Amino acid sequence: MEKKDYYHSVTLDESLCRGCTNCISNCPTEAIRVRDGKAYIITDRCIDCGECIRSCPSLAKKAVSDPLDIINKYDFKVAIPAPSLYGQFKEVERPEYILSALLEIGFDDVYEVARAAEIVTIATKKMIETNNYPKPLISSSCPAVVRLIQARFPALIDHVIQIQSPMEVAARVVKKIIHKDKKNIGVFFISPCPAKVTAVRSPIGDESSFVDGIIGASTIYLELRTAIKKIKNPTRYSNVSAAGIGWAHSDGESNAIGAPKSISVDGIQQVIKVLEQIENEDIDDIDFVEAMACPGGCVGGTLNVENTFIARSALKRVLKENHNAVLGDEILKKPGFDLSWTQEIYSKPIMKLDEDIEIAMQKMEKLDIIHKELPGLDCGSCGAPTCRALAEDIVRGYAEKSDCIFILKDEIREVAKRMATLEKKMPSVFKLHETEQNESSKTIND
Repeated sequence: MEKKDYYHSVTLDESLCRGCTNCISNCPTEAIRVRDGKAYIITDRCIDCGECIRSCPSLAKKAVSDPLDIINKYDFKVAIPAPSLYGQFKEVERPEYILSALLEIGFDDVYEVARAAEIVTIATKKMIETNNYPKPLISSSCPAVVRLIQARFPALIDHVIQIQSPMEVAARVVKKIIHKDKKNIGVFFISPCPAKVTAVRSPIGDESSFVDGIIGASTIYLELRTAIKKIKNPTRYSNVSAAGIGWAHSDGESNAIGAPKSISVDGIQQVIKVLEQIENEDIDDIDFVEAMACPGGCVGGTLNVENTFIARSALKRVLKENHNAVLGDEILKKPGFDLSWTQEIYSKPIMKLDEDIEIAMQKMEKLDIIHKELPGLDCGSCGAPTCRALAEDIVRGYAEKSDCIFILKDEIREVAKRMATLEKKMPSVFKLHETEQNESSKTIND
C-alpha cells in the first residue's frame, strides 16, 4: 500500500491572493475553490502540476523546494541536474560549464540525470520489444501525469510503465554504484517543476526515494550564473548522448526510444484529451505515449527561469555538442540493479462523497438533481470551476445554491416580487399609521 501521508509542493499565500478565479479554470483536477474572496487548494485533488502557479497573476501560488544550504547537512554532496537545466543559460553551449559551476558552489560530485534517462530509454525499449503489455504504454517519467491517471483515469493505471524515473535512477546509481562506499552522502536533484518535489517527498512506486533533497532551478540559478562566468576551463565534462539530453523537451523521450508507433503530448490539458481517447479506446494502434504536464516538456516547468522557447533553443545548441555520444547500458548489466517499481500504485479518487457506499450513492443522486437545477454555464463566478463542482460542494456542505450568481439573482428577484405583493396587501391600519407619520414629519420640518 502507498503512504497515506501526502506532501504537496504547491502552496498558496493567502495574503497575495485577490480571488480572481484564474486558477480554478486551469486546474486539471478541479482542486481549487474561491470562497470569501480567497482561493484555497483541496489537497486530496491536487497533483502538483503547477498550472495554478502558471496562471496566477498575483503570484499567490508557489512551489516549495529545498534551499541550497541543505547540502551542508551531508559530508559528501552530489548534484543530479535535470537535463532541462542546460537550457536555462542561453549563452552556454556546453554542459561542462554548468557541471563545473555546480562543483564551484559546494557540490563534491555531479551525475547527470540525462545519463539516467539513457538507462531508462534502454529499459523501456526492451519492454516494448517484449510486446507483452496493454497498449499503449504510458511513460511514467512525469509524476504529475501519473498522479493525474491515479485521480482521473484509474482504468489506465496498468498502462503506466512501472520503471523508476530518470531522477530516481540517477540517485540510485550514485548511492549504489558510483559512491556506494561513501558515508553520510546526500544526493540533490536540481528540479524544473514542483511535481518532482512531491515525487521525492511522496514517492510513486516505492516506499522511499533515494533523493535527499530537491532544489528548484530558480533557487540555484543566480549562484550558478555567477559561478559560470568565472570558469575559464571546465573541470567536469559531460558524458551523455543527445538522446538523454533530449528528454528535457517534448518529443525527446519518444525520439530516444524510437518506437515506430508512438506519440508525444505536452501541456496538462492536451494530456487529458489524449488520456480520454485512450480510455475510450479511440487510440489502440499506438505502442508508446510520452506525456508531459508542462507545455514544451520539462523546459516549461514552473521552477525554471528561462522562457520555454528560448530554453529549448539553447538546448538545441547543447545537443549539437553531444550528437556523437552513444547510449550506454553498462549500468543495466550490474547485478542486483533493478529499475522496477517495488510497490503497486492505486487509484486515488477525487470525488469520494462518503466512505459508506450506500450514503455515497444517495449523495450522488442528490448531486445530479442539484446539477440539473444549476444553469450549466461553468462560468466560475461561484468560486467553483464548473456547475457540477459546485453541486458537489453543496452536497458536501461546503457551499449553497445561492453561491451561483444566476440563482442568487433569481432569488433576489423573487424576494422583490414578494415584498411588492406584501406591500399591496398591507392592512389599512398600517397604511393610516404610515400616513400620520409622514404628516407629522412634514409639520416638524415646516
